Amino acid sequence: MSETVETDVLVIGAGIAGVGVATALADTHRVVILERESQPGYHSTGRSAAIFLPNYGNDVIRRLNHASAPMFEHRDVSLFPGPLLTPRGCLTVADESGVEACEEFVRDGTGVEAVNVDRALSMVPILNRDYVKAAAYQHDAQDIDVNALHQGWLRKASALGVKLFTNAEVLSAKRVAEAWHVETVDRTFIANFVVNASGAWADVTAGLFGANPLGLTPMRRSIAVLPAPHGCDTRNWPLVDDVNETWYLKPDGGRLFVSPCDETPVEPHDAFVDDMILAEGLYRFEQAVTFPVTRVESSWAGLRTFAPDRTPVAGFDSKADGFFWLAGQGGYGIQTSPALSTLAAALIRGRDPETGIEPLLSKLSPSRFA
Repeated sequence: MSETVETDVLVIGAGIAGVGVATALADTHRVVILERESQPGYHSTGRSAAIFLPNYGNDVIRRLNHASAPMFEHRDVSLFPGPLLTPRGCLTVADESGVEACEEFVRDGTGVEAVNVDRALSMVPILNRDYVKAAAYQHDAQDIDVNALHQGWLRKASALGVKLFTNAEVLSAKRVAEAWHVETVDRTFIANFVVNASGAWADVTAGLFGANPLGLTPMRRSIAVLPAPHGCDTRNWPLVDDVNETWYLKPDGGRLFVSPCDETPVEPHDAFVDDMILAEGLYRFEQAVTFPVTRVESSWAGLRTFAPDRTPVAGFDSKADGFFWLAGQGGYGIQTSPALSTLAAALIRGRDPETGIEPLLSKLSPSRFA
């Protein structure tokens, strides 16, 4: 006979979303986290080259970024001894086809300044002067220490009594009276509320609970790790991205992370690199710089899951009682996680969220797809 575990809230998924909301709820609720893999953060969270970009995403994302900033900037040092954010800066460049888009970015962005080609090349000397026709700079872009954030929340959750079960894929679920009975291979979990924080599997998970899928689409994003160009000190280089989002470059530990900015719709799975897509992206990158790509040290891919309107989903399902969506964070999940964790915890408690976030509820609600 399988073990039965009773709790108030059952969170499905131990990535940044699931661990964040579990930590936010743990001082008032009994919380259990289920993770289908052998370790938390195996998929998107563990493969994120995250950076805090206030201007990244649509208007809802930018407001979530703004609401998340105070937690990053004024961290709890008992959880996060080192800084969660490290200054990086972001240089956006444009070839001839992107000049108008770059001008629009400067005009509409917050804290974005136009820079001339000479200044752009002084920041990143490998840029090709013949390629760069316009550029913009965001000084407040910062690297996020994803592992420190995730591990700090895991430690806090554990200290507050949250239980984490790995290798615990949900096989079935049914609503009995006012509680969910959820089956894994070796246990039954009984909970009043279920939080669907299962990332690329969120629509699959919803089906097990009788909720309608929302059209969430996992999209593959690839990264190549290149050696730094000979004789270049890359430590103070900003992140560099193409205004048309055809590639980006991020310095890291004396190496260069280069992405083709691919968004290939795929089924949820343990993502791997498509060599042809990576090669095409590296070719685009080579046109923008003055050194050839002769060696790829390593590469990896992750899944970024988007809702149809590219806005996260946070709220109770209209059909499945006690079933809460926290999914569809796309490429914004790390930098918006403080705000979304706080919002989700407030809604599950039956309280109003913080004033700055409350106007976003209708835009985040799963009912917007009804």
